[in-house]
Amino acid sequence: MYPLPSDIASITSTQNPLVKQLRQLHQTKGRKQQGQLLLEGTHLLEVALAEEKQFNHGCFTAVWQSKNPTLADRLVAQSAYSYLVSGEVLAKMASTVNPDGVVATLAMNQFWRSPPIRPQLGLVLERLQDPGNLGTILRTAAATGVEGIWLTDDCVDPTSPKVLRSSAGSSLLLPQQQQESLLPVLEKFQAQGLQLIATVPQGQQTLWEIDFQRPTIVIFGSEGQGLSAPVLELTTQQVAIPQAPAVESLNVAIAVGVMLYEARRQQWSASTPN
Repeated sequence: MYPLPSDIASITSTQNPLVKQLRQLHQTKGRKQQGQLLLEGTHLLEVALAEEKQFNHGCFTAVWQSKNPTLADRLVAQSAYSYLVSGEVLAKMASTVNPDGVVATLAMNQFWRSPPIRPQLGLVLERLQDPGNLGTILRTAAATGVEGIWLTDDCVDPTSPKVLRSSAGSSLLLPQQQQESLLPVLEKFQAQGLQLIATVPQGQQTLWEIDFQRPTIVIFGSEGQGLSAPVLELTTQQVAIPQAPAVESLNVAIAVGVMLYEARRQQWSASTPN
């Protein structure tokens, strides 16, 4: 085992108060009360370190430290408090069944960033409930160059461990804003001349007919209910994603991916010399 710097404490008891504190971060209530979220696993840590995030707590096992000495040093350097913990303690802190040996806490103000006022490509999400879907959407949004994401308060919590893991760290890269109603934001976008596009089963246009070179906000609703009527009324276009007659609908994460990659294709084509 690597020698411990003097500023790293050791925790071997699962009854330590920090264990209970970090376990509370598995739930939305605990995250809101503490004003911080839980990052689990080496990959999420690497993304956060690359983004120069500053952690409240960094906790890792001796086995993880021996496998990742450089990461461990960086985690200690960027954490207010650092702890070497036993495997049993780490397992109690983490929400996953088989954690890989490291967790860290991040203040909410290190996570939330305001999206741009006038994005070239933005994404609005209303009432999404599945953490896997949201995580996949965030990952796709980062890959396609989405500049900002707006979510309603009744969406699944973007700071939940499941969303963070399923996004593969992409949620740490994206400016996001969560609020009770989307209507004021959409009205501002409409006043600026942005096109507001929603997908509906009986859309009069297909997504291939949309000019995504214009500043665009793509809007998606919940897996079961779709978009609310007030949001639909503010859209400038309602489009369909063509599919075989036998298929009733696409998974929302797949539908978002299809739309965003069509937008990315058009933007890439426009910026690439013939």
